[in-house]
Amino acid sequence: MNKHQEKPKIGITLGDLNGIGPEVIIKALADNRILQMVTPVVYGSSRVLSFYRKQMNLEEFNYSQVKSPGQFFPKTINVVNCWDDVIEINPGKPSVETAKGALMSLQKAVEEVKTGLIDAFVTGPIDKNTIHGEAFPFTGHTEYLTQEFKATESLMLMTGQDLRVGLVTEHVPLKEVPALISKERVELKIRLLELSLKNDFNISKPRIAVLGLNPHAGDEGLIGDEEVNIIKPVITDLKNKGKLIFGPFPADGFFAAAQHKKYDGIIAMYHDQGLIPFKALAFETGVNFTAGLPVIRTSPDHGTAYNIAGKNLADESSMRQAIYLAADIVKHRMMQLAEN
Repeated sequence: MNKHQEKPKIGITLGDLNGIGPEVIIKALADNRILQMVTPVVYGSSRVLSFYRKQMNLEEFNYSQVKSPGQFFPKTINVVNCWDDVIEINPGKPSVETAKGALMSLQKAVEEVKTGLIDAFVTGPIDKNTIHGEAFPFTGHTEYLTQEFKATESLMLMTGQDLRVGLVTEHVPLKEVPALISKERVELKIRLLELSLKNDFNISKPRIAVLGLNPHAGDEGLIGDEEVNIIKPVITDLKNKGKLIFGPFPADGFFAAAQHKKYDGIIAMYHDQGLIPFKALAFETGVNFTAGLPVIRTSPDHGTAYNIAGKNLADESSMRQAIYLAADIVKHRMMQLAEN
């Protein structure tokens, strides 16, 4: 096997065609360093890439169209055309048609990672409002992929700048969060994080911090009892089993005092509790990784950003990091298989 064949084959879905997905993909892949590390496979449409390439005045950005499944060129950007019809592109404007394109792109990447044609995939940002429907009755990628790969459960894990934040609950209304905080769910998410830190990030004895649900982590029951009745017992039980689990910590002071630097991973109870500090600390290089799946999926830590779409203003750093992380996890999992 030569050095080109050894490079991980990383699929990349375009995301919503009217958002910044195509722009950040082109900008990230225009960096030749990526071609040294991976064989990129873009799922979507060469017409869309050509449209944005012209808009961005990047005529030197070249790619090859894939003629047969799995016939990828290791030294270039490969494009798998996922539809034949012409989809009208209007950057910055939500559209049901461009959302369909995003879904077809996603479905094709999922199909090819299932059959082993690619080693991992990176998903471009979708518009949850326009893509939501009978064909995609989910609140986001994480929920869709958990079902698609028949995983019992998964973990939304935000990573960046040595910061890794996993969520007990994800895209649910805040008023529904307390009912979802159970001993079983908290323990499951902690175990998923620990396993991922070992297998995907090559950390042999990970230290994990757990945040409380309530202000001041409940103040010993004065401001809610979830910490006393649910979270602390789980932490104590896991500690007794030799796990390096600590908490529950008050979320505000935890990040303000930079305590996150002492741990390999953090478990937050709900979406904004984890993502507000994460994005404040690592927005430009942040990556969303779906831990707990049999396949590797990463995504940039931003949405469609319609307000700047088509203006050549989008920062590709997060997309680049998502590609790098996918490649790193492929290598880490291969190391784990070789050792076992």
